[in-house]
Amino acid sequence: MRGGKDGGLGRWGEEFVARYLESRGFHITASGYRTRYGEIDLIAENDSSLRFVEVKTRSEQSVLSGRESVDLRKQQRLRMTAQLYLAEHPTEKQPQFDVAELWAPQRIKTQAPELTYIENAF
Repeated sequence: MRGGKDGGLGRWGEEFVARYLESRGFHITASGYRTRYGEIDLIAENDSSLRFVEVKTRSEQSVLSGRESVDLRKQQRLRMTAQLYLAEHPTEKQPQFDVAELWAPQRIKTQAPELTYIENAF
């Protein structure tokens, strides 16, 4: 989410995950990539792989975990959006879909958010 009712929590989480990926040698090639099918939070690549990353930032008020909220319908929308990205940006790299679940109980004031990064989530 960009701004909106989450008070910037979603964007804050995406920035946190982007820094995490960069610290592991990835380059963020796109953030908030939108099509008519949906949005991919982060697109990152290194020498060997291309990652489509769904970031789910959760606080105390969250009912579902981040990974639970990436249901089959959401996965299909992400796949369609990724296909459009790949049509615009052809690559030989093997794409994969990752889910980054960030637990931030005090929202953007959380000092040490807990990240669970799931590679090849679906």
